[in-house]
Amino acid sequence: MVKLNALREELGLSPVTPDEDVPTFDGAAARLSSVPASRWRPVYARLLAREVRPHLPALVELLGDVKTAVDGPQAERAIAGWLAAVTGGQATIRSSWGDVVAQQGSPGEIRMEQRLVYEGRPVGSLHLEADPGWHPLFRLVAELARLARLQSAAAGAARRRVGERQFEALLAGDTTGAPEGGPCVLAALRLERPLPRAERAREAHIHRLDVLCSVGEGYFHGRDLGCLTTVRGDKALWLWPSQDPEREARGLHTALLNATDQDMRLGVSSPQPGYGEARAALRQALQALDEVRTPRGMVSFQRLDPLQALLDSPALHALAEQMRGRLRAEDEGGKLEDTLRQYLAHRGPLSGLARNLNLHVNTLRYRLRRIEEVLEGELSEPAFVARLYLAFHASPQTTEDRQRPG
Repeated sequence: MVKLNALREELGLSPVTPDEDVPTFDGAAARLSSVPASRWRPVYARLLAREVRPHLPALVELLGDVKTAVDGPQAERAIAGWLAAVTGGQATIRSSWGDVVAQQGSPGEIRMEQRLVYEGRPVGSLHLEADPGWHPLFRLVAELARLARLQSAAAGAARRRVGERQFEALLAGDTTGAPEGGPCVLAALRLERPLPRAERAREAHIHRLDVLCSVGEGYFHGRDLGCLTTVRGDKALWLWPSQDPEREARGLHTALLNATDQDMRLGVSSPQPGYGEARAALRQALQALDEVRTPRGMVSFQRLDPLQALLDSPALHALAEQMRGRLRAEDEGGKLEDTLRQYLAHRGPLSGLARNLNLHVNTLRYRLRRIEEVLEGELSEPAFVARLYLAFHASPQTTEDRQRPG
């Protein structure tokens, strides 16, 4: 173990009391805060290397043994098995979205966890339940576990590139070589921030979508579902053969939430009879995506209320404002508009509505004739009544809504 005064002596500093062990680089940084890191780090590394030099041959053998696992066909399983066998505990490797990729051994004394990160994005995590004395070895093995996760991600990317071409062909209407069977479901994801115009920012945005594509592809692959995925414009897309559409959509959504803290939204189509309906599935998924109102939320087309979407549309708001404006121009007190609203909601004879409004039935008939004159229609015409219903049931539109681009 490196001693503090030995380190200070190498640096030409006077000794201190008490002398103490400095087991880590962070510990050295805390005890030498006034000394530039560029000066003390190489000195500390040299002293630390001297301390472990007698054990380096054994350490090389040990790490060489576990490193052979990375070159095998099931690297993650082999690493978890090696770590569990050596420590006598339970080793687990998880994906970035939380699935157990490999697990071996029996739970031990304490739980250790190490996130596996590459270029700032999570690729998984390593867990060990064992005697706390194994923590240094656990940290070393975590680097190999990270390499194994990257290899799995690379294999997934290769599968994805092949599937992208087939996916794009299906979306273009070419079903040649399309997988047989059904049903299938399509999901579309959009990040909250729009696709940037600047080239480098645009590339970074597309890369984030591609990473999320790999998360979804990994989620389905782990469940033996042959997912096709691609990035199209500002959206990540997945198409998979569905066995339980709602459960799979929820699972995909959870996997994406666990894999990123970015604000993203997910729209999911209803089940389609086969891959030949990929374009119809995409239209449904995009319509559902446009109806996601909450950050990091999901909407399924099966649970979408198309009438509500119509009532929220800008065109319908324009119709509502037009009709209300014409009524108010003829009746500043709002009696005509209020009568029309009550009429549209009423079921039964006019005499009943007149009683509810505390009016003579002839007065009610007069108001209804005035409404027909002002709005240039007849309440006996179903098409005219349908327009009135939509106009007077449209959701109120805020100033922000009116200024938002389509």
